[in-house]
Amino acid sequence: MNDTPLAPTSRRDFLKSASRFAAGSALAGMALPHVHAAEDNTIRLAIVGCGGRGSGAVANALESPGGPVQLIAMADIFPERLANSHANLTQQYGKKIDVPRDRQFVGFDAYRKAIDCLRPGDVALCTTHAAFRPAHVEYAVQKGVHVFMEKTFAPDPGGLKRILRAGELAESKNLKIAAGVMCRHSSARQALIQKIRDGAMGEIQLIRAYRMDDGYRMGPFGGQENELLWQLRQPYQFLWASSGIFIELMIHQIDECCWIKDGWPVTAHGVGGRGPDSTDCSQNFDTYSIEYTFADGTKALVTGRYIPKCEPDFATFAHGTRCAAQFSGNVHAPTVQMYRDQRIAPGNITWRPEKERVGPWQAEWDVLLAAIRNNQPHNETRRAVYSNLAAIMGRAAVHSGKTITWEEALASDYTFCPRVDALTQNSPAPVQADAKGRYPAPIPGAWKEI
Repeated sequence: MNDTPLAPTSRRDFLKSASRFAAGSALAGMALPHVHAAEDNTIRLAIVGCGGRGSGAVANALESPGGPVQLIAMADIFPERLANSHANLTQQYGKKIDVPRDRQFVGFDAYRKAIDCLRPGDVALCTTHAAFRPAHVEYAVQKGVHVFMEKTFAPDPGGLKRILRAGELAESKNLKIAAGVMCRHSSARQALIQKIRDGAMGEIQLIRAYRMDDGYRMGPFGGQENELLWQLRQPYQFLWASSGIFIELMIHQIDECCWIKDGWPVTAHGVGGRGPDSTDCSQNFDTYSIEYTFADGTKALVTGRYIPKCEPDFATFAHGTRCAAQFSGNVHAPTVQMYRDQRIAPGNITWRPEKERVGPWQAEWDVLLAAIRNNQPHNETRRAVYSNLAAIMGRAAVHSGKTITWEEALASDYTFCPRVDALTQNSPAPVQADAKGRYPAPIPGAWKEI
């Protein structure tokens, strides 16, 4: 798999924890040349999407040794979310937050106004939910600024193609794009990947990835408020808005599977559904179980379950012809270790990497800012888009009840909401509740999203 330029409930929960590990960053101690266009050498940020993830990404940028960095513009659909983010960031970072009222923008077109405040060499943080990511990334690249884009990158193949084209344009303009599948920047996982590439595990034959928790069920839409805005306040429940809960949660593990195999799956098929007691009114299933097949026949089994009072799990494992390894742990912890054989047991561990000195959320920003400062190529678009497309393959296989091929996914232009760029707060919602306040859920055998 080519990670080079074109030819990742997490650290984003800024309100819970603002601690970072910048002191151990890969950039610590480096003499960074003054290559930014601004006379004061400050890289300026504009954030589009001021939720926990966006605010956390701002914190990572401000705490990176790749500074000086300053937040100078903010945009969101919801004024209270922008205000809360601004207040908390200002309290934490003081003068590094320079966003007066005239650079605080609200509305569906607010992203343009915030990005317009930037200069060449600055960074737009595209951290809304997936429905709007293609338009925001496109605009930032057109304006000639670098991009940090949060996962997921688009809810459908049509949106991912727009992101891919924007990434190609960014490369032609020497713009940097970083993607929020942060585990690629985990030094512990990188060490295990090197072990795998060196043959320490033999040939990888099976990968297993799990994310199981209490779930995210939604009650009926009552009809007393704007339906579009109501959906955007709980976007994980709607496929058009965020990709749905499965991809929102599991894109990291699917990206890990592809990284371990250094390739993309050729087919996906799976099963899923809702529990018999479910009163969920969203578009999500309670369970997703997918078998990915890679070109050499290797399987990756990816399982999500979102049902209360069940055993939780959050981990990724790889099995080679020589031994097994754990690749990732709870809440993306760097629980990385190799075993003597196929037994996953504490007493059977034979190797662990060095302890991470900096977390992957911080590391991805350190790498991005170093690339900007040193004018080095850095464009994560293609592998981020392809990992997202692999996730969409799996979701489509479960929702449709059919085997989905990589070629089908690549060829698809399917879009949940073709008019997404034209939405305003007065627009009808892309999906409509029925008389009971419920939304259309996939019906295997009849549903299509590829």
